[in-house]
Amino acid sequence: MAKDKLKGTLSFCFIDPKELNGLDEWVEYLDALLNGPCIILGEDNNLVLAQDPLIIRVRVAQIRNMKIEIRSNEHAPPHFHVVSPEIDASFRIDNCEILNGKISTKDYKKIKYWHQSGKSMLIETWNLMRPTDCVVGLYKNVDEKQS
Repeated sequence: MAKDKLKGTLSFCFIDPKELNGLDEWVEYLDALLNGPCIILGEDNNLVLAQDPLIIRVRVAQIRNMKIEIRSNEHAPPHFHVVSPEIDASFRIDNCEILNGKISTKDYKKIKYWHQSGKSMLIETWNLMRPTDCVVGLYKNVDEKQS
C-alpha cells in the first residue's frame, strides 16, 4: 500500500524504511512499530515484520491505565475494547454503549468523554483492521448522508 495512504495510521509500520523521509516520518514509523498491528517474527535467523495471523490488537488511545483497543477478529456490532488491570469491557463504536464486561461509573464517564472526540479514530482503525474475509465488514455510519 502507498505510503501516503498509511501515513497517520498505525499501519505505517508496514512502510519500507527506505521510503522514510525526515525525522517526523521516522517517529511515526517507530510509534507504529510499537503500537500498531504488526509483530516481529524470527524466520531463518532473520527478523521479519508481519501481521499477526491470529489476532491483532491496535491501541487507539490510552487514558491513564485504560487501553482502548480495536481487534482484528471481531463480531457485530462494530465495537472497541477497554482493558486495564480492573477492566475488560467492550463498547459499541456508534454510541459507546457497553456490550459486555464491568466498569465503574467513574471510568465509564472517562470513556464516554473520550469517545466524543475519539469516535473518528475508532472508525478509521476498525475499517483499517477488517480482514478481507471479515463477516462484520467496514463500519458504516448510518448518520452520514448517502452520496
